[in-house]
Amino acid sequence: MSAPPQRSENPIDSDTLERISGAGFEAFEAEAILKWALDTFHPRIALSASFGGPEGMVILDLMHRIRPDARVFVLDTGRLPQATYDLIDRVRDRYGKAVEVVFPEPAAVQEMVRRDGMNLFYESVAKRQLCCRLRKVEPMNRALAELDAWVSGLRREQGVTRAGTPKVEVDRAHGGIVKVNPLADWDTDEVWQYVRDHDVPTNRLHRVGYPSVGCDPCSRAVKAGEDERAGRWWWEQPDTRECGIHVDEEEDGSGI
Repeated sequence: MSAPPQRSENPIDSDTLERISGAGFEAFEAEAILKWALDTFHPRIALSASFGGPEGMVILDLMHRIRPDARVFVLDTGRLPQATYDLIDRVRDRYGKAVEVVFPEPAAVQEMVRRDGMNLFYESVAKRQLCCRLRKVEPMNRALAELDAWVSGLRREQGVTRAGTPKVEVDRAHGGIVKVNPLADWDTDEVWQYVRDHDVPTNRLHRVGYPSVGCDPCSRAVKAGEDERAGRWWWEQPDTRECGIHVDEEEDGSGI
């Protein structure tokens, strides 16, 4: 990511933070929430897009309509499928947007792979979480350290780990910055209807049965009737299928 000035004092007061922690924004639609967030925090707010789900692309399109200079970043774990890289370039062409790419620390990944192997994530939940931590969580922490707010594509319908997602919250795991989840109450049909209505580019793997695309070895197509997150870390139980970005490690007890 580019290097904006060091984080300023939080631009919203404690009363507003308390309201954000509750349900103060639940009545607002996605576009209104994004406009509020961009008006309040730009340029120290950015969308974290994986380019592996339609939600991030819908939000990117909405943000671009509100502010063409709205920021977006992606975590390049080093294991993404080619289809994801192709979509990033399509976004550059379609929106004229310089996607900010954040990489893991090479030395840490190198040490992990030398010690535990290329495919350590299949061996245990602990090793999979370690891989996610080095490739995703720590790069995300570095990216968010430069921001006052960030935007995610989380939806309550996506699974048990996301059922309680608020539309706007205080992200205490990342220093008390604001986290905006404008599509929290959208269902899958609403997401794809927006994609069709606005001709939003999406990852081509969606067309071959991948509702959600993460790292290549940790994503697969889902079967008819399966949960849309069933293709992510499919060898694990549903309640562990998070990389750690959207889960407070101290609360979930994983420690890695």
